Amino acid sequence: MSDEFKNGTCAPSDCASCGLDCGNTSPESHNTITLTLDDDTEIECAILTVFPVEKQEYIALLPLDENGQNQSGEVYLYKFSRTETGDPILANIESDDEYAKAAEAFDVVLDNARKAEAAREPLE
Repeated sequence: MSDEFKNGTCAPSDCASCGLDCGNTSPESHNTITLTLDDDTEIECAILTVFPVEKQEYIALLPLDENGQNQSGEVYLYKFSRTETGDPILANIESDDEYAKAAEAFDVVLDNARKAEAAREPLE
């Protein structure tokens, strides 16, 4: 997996962690990461958010097609950490129980983002 983030901004409904209410939903302006899969296929993904569950952080990624769009609505969840120098590290979530906890926490993040956007309030 690539460990390079591309800089950008996001809208609360798309990137709950940035806290900016920029209203910019253009895929080119979002933070992205390129995942390299086991078969060496590369997938560009928009970074939706990094969120904690207990003592572990997770990252939610939205896979993008060649036009920078996501038609499937599918979201990828990975463990997230950083090296001592601050470079991001993504790792697979190995257990079903851990994945369920991360998915539930991500649902809460999405619900909070939707509520904040509907109320035109900043995200917390």
